[in-house]
Amino acid sequence: MKPLRILVVDDSVVIRKLLLETLAKEELFEVVGSASDGRIALSKIDQLKPDLVTLDLEMPVMNGLETLAELRKSHPALPVIMFNTLTERGVSATLDALSLGAADYATKPSSAVNPASAIDAIQAELIPKIKAFCGVRPTPKFAPTLPRISPRSISRHPIEIVAIGTSTGGPNALAEVLPNIPKDLPVPIVVVQHMPPVFTRLLAERLATQSEIPISEGTAGQELVPGHAWVAPGNYHMTIARAGLRWSLNLDQGPPEHSCRPAVDVMFRSVAEAFKSRVLGVIMTGMGSDGVLGSRRIREAGGQVIVQDEASSVIWGMPGLVYAAGQADGIYPLHQLAQEITRRVLQSRTKPPAVDPVDRVGMEVRRQ
Repeated sequence: MKPLRILVVDDSVVIRKLLLETLAKEELFEVVGSASDGRIALSKIDQLKPDLVTLDLEMPVMNGLETLAELRKSHPALPVIMFNTLTERGVSATLDALSLGAADYATKPSSAVNPASAIDAIQAELIPKIKAFCGVRPTPKFAPTLPRISPRSISRHPIEIVAIGTSTGGPNALAEVLPNIPKDLPVPIVVVQHMPPVFTRLLAERLATQSEIPISEGTAGQELVPGHAWVAPGNYHMTIARAGLRWSLNLDQGPPEHSCRPAVDVMFRSVAEAFKSRVLGVIMTGMGSDGVLGSRRIREAGGQVIVQDEASSVIWGMPGLVYAAGQADGIYPLHQLAQEITRRVLQSRTKPPAVDPVDRVGMEVRRQ
C-alpha cells in the first residue's frame, strides 16, 4: 500500500514538530509538508497532493475556518481533520468547521501535558482517524453470522422510545435527521454521540435551533417526555431509570466501553431492559464497533434496529458492523432516516404487520 500523504497546518512550531515526529513513526504515513497558516497551506496543496490535511483553527493571516472554506471550493473531497484545543471557543469553531465540510476533529494536547503524554494522545485519537479516512480499515471484530437483512416477526407493541448512536460524522448526520423529526412525535429520543464535554452541550444547543422538537444535553433525573431529544453529555454514560410510574435519565461515569464514555452499547442495553420490545434503535455513521452488542440486545428483547447505509456515511464502521452481524432490520440513506424513524413509530401505534417486510433499499443492498 502506498504511504498516506499528510500535510500538517498549525501556527505553533511546537505542535508542528510534535505532529511531524509522531506521524513519521507510522509506516503507513508520509508527512509531505507543513504550513504555519492557511494561505501557505493552500499554496502547497496542488504541489504536495496530500491524501489528508490536519488543520489548526486559530492561525494568523488565514485561520482554519477561512482555509477550510477555500479548500472545499478547490478540493471538495480532500479529508480534513481539525486539530484544536478543547475550549468553549475552540469547540464552537470546531462545530462550525464540521458544518463547512471537515471530516472530523481531534483534540490538541494541552501545553501543560508532557511530550510523552502528548504523543500518546495523538496516537490514541488522531492516528486512527487518519487511517480511517484514508481507507485503512481495522480487522472487524464481528464477522457476519446471520442474514444481513431478513424478514422477522416483530412485536405488536407500540414503540415507546427511539435510541440513536453515532460517532464520526455524527454531528452533521444528526443535523440532517433531528430537524426533520415532527414536533408531535409521540415518543422521546435519546442520543449518544461520541464527543467530549462541552462539545455535547454546544451540539445539543445547535441542533435545538434547527429542529422543531426540543433538544437538550441530558441531565440526571430528567423525566422522559414525548417529542423531546436528549444528547448524552461527554464523559458520562446515559441510561434510563424508572422514577415511580415514569422514566428518567441517569448519568454515571462507569468504565468506558470501546474506549468511549458515553457509549452506545451502554445506552442500548439500558433502553432494551427498560422498554423491552418497544424500542427503535438507530445506528448512524461512526468509526469502531460501539453499538453492535447493544443492537443485538435490543433485537433479542423484540425491538427494532435500523442503520445508515454506506454511501451516505462518513465512516461505515458502526452501522456497517451492525449490518454485517445481522442485527439490522433495515438500511437507509441519511436523507431517509428521519422519515423512516417517524414511519416506524407511527405505524407501530396503529396496526403493525406480523412480519416486518424487507424494505426496497434493504433488498437492493442484500443483492449486492
